[in-house]
Amino acid sequence: VGPRRPTARPVRWAREEPPGGGPVAAVDAGVRQTTAPVVLVLSADLPFLTPETVETLLNGVEGTEGAQLIDSDGREQPLVAAYRAEPLRREIALLATEHGGLGGLPLRLLVSELALARLQHPTASFDCDTWDDITTARARIREHGRVLDEWITAVKAELGIDLDVDTAALLDLARDAAHGVARPAAPLTTFLVGYAAAQKGGGPEALAAATEKAAALAARWAEEQ
Repeated sequence: VGPRRPTARPVRWAREEPPGGGPVAAVDAGVRQTTAPVVLVLSADLPFLTPETVETLLNGVEGTEGAQLIDSDGREQPLVAAYRAEPLRREIALLATEHGGLGGLPLRLLVSELALARLQHPTASFDCDTWDDITTARARIREHGRVLDEWITAVKAELGIDLDVDTAALLDLARDAAHGVARPAAPLTTFLVGYAAAQKGGGPEALAAATEKAAALAARWAEEQ
């Protein structure tokens, strides 16, 4: 639900009325597009949502009118939830009649009358409302970057390299090059750092020295710009 934008696969788009009219109007626009008995409602800023969590929500609807996550502070997250469609449509119709429309209404008015199961999942319910939230999410991804670690291990095995890689330092270098110079500078810089380290005999010390020099250059470049 929202203005059309590029997507990884074909999707059906809907638009709330009025455009930008808030979450209740958006839920109504989405529900109108489906005849499914259960509707999954998700905001678009959930970096840690997984298929397993979605399955838990759908299973949690059994015997209730819906299931929603609560965060680590016990706050309900109605935009990370599964609802039975008919009760949801019923409450939408009542709100539209009572308020003369759905624009600008808070979501709590829609879900407060539903009998909901509440499931705690602090990680999956984490949403990015501010730049600070995005910074926190990126840090958490880095701390728990098992996929990245597995990929580095696989690449080293494929290339026949036995080297301890300081992933955090290389990622920081790539970030500094992208932000301080230009986005394509990130992969090119890390490639040149690896090549320079190899020219110096390879090994963690040579890689660390080359990384440090390139990072310092990126910092100076950004200051000059």
